Amino acid sequence: MADFRFSFNIPDIVSAEEFAETCRRAERYGYDTLFAADHLGSEAPFPALVAAAAATERLKVGTLVLNAAFWNPALLAREVITTDILTGGRLELGLGAGHMKWEFDEAGIAWEPFGDRADRLEATIQELGRLFAAEGYPQQAATREAMGRGVPRPMQRRGFDGAGPPLIVGGTGDRILRVAAEHADIIAVAGVYQIKGQPPGSFRIGTAEEADERVRYARGCAGERADAVEWHVLVQMIVETDDRRAVAEKILEQHGRTMTVDELLDTPFVLIGTVEQMAERILRDRERFGFSYYTVHGPFMEAFAPVIERVRELTADRS
Repeated sequence: MADFRFSFNIPDIVSAEEFAETCRRAERYGYDTLFAADHLGSEAPFPALVAAAAATERLKVGTLVLNAAFWNPALLAREVITTDILTGGRLELGLGAGHMKWEFDEAGIAWEPFGDRADRLEATIQELGRLFAAEGYPQQAATREAMGRGVPRPMQRRGFDGAGPPLIVGGTGDRILRVAAEHADIIAVAGVYQIKGQPPGSFRIGTAEEADERVRYARGCAGERADAVEWHVLVQMIVETDDRRAVAEKILEQHGRTMTVDELLDTPFVLIGTVEQMAERILRDRERFGFSYYTVHGPFMEAFAPVIERVRELTADRS
């Protein structure tokens, strides 16, 4: 059974000094990875990851996840290689198909049908693997030789068939999970679903039964690889409380009744309860779903820290 790893998404970056201290504090709390998203209105991912690695000693950094449609593979390969080098080989590269139509509109990028976006994602993964393994561009060979310059290459050989950093692919649909099963080192089973009949970007939290089915489907697609990959979950909300049902009821009142109270309390994508209850839940969910790599959103980084400590204590006690 895979060891636990814990991570958080970047909170707002107000200043270089404050961001560096947040990263160092997270490292002291026991977080393993800091992730950057890839959304308009948010910080640019790669500079933030380089800064986070420079401020810390062991914290891995990654993207959760890049929108493949926003990136030209050749230019993305350059960003990834440089970031992997500057972070000392601590980069994890997450890629997705993109799902927020308004971002495409604002960026002036054509919004394609889901199947086309999924095809673009897989093509990007394949092209990145080729570029990571290549010996540079032949057009530059003579110049490199004359100037004594080498070819920038990723420090890591853990992903992309041994040619680059570990690859994360996440989603909920069959097509994306098949891509993840075939290519990814870390499969992220997403916990939000587009609400049918609503505009793109209208989401609901997935149930435990849906998580069961999605993991089962992805494992089937992965075949012999299923036990070798890490299984990742993004927890959407952390609430510490002695009254789980009352809090669940309040959340549903505020955010819409897309599920029952019992379903909310059972889903792996929301954690509600005492520190002990949340820690025990994480241990149970590893048994049930295989999830061992947990990410929380930046605003919950502090609240989740005692849970990390307790999970590791319980794991040590039971090993």
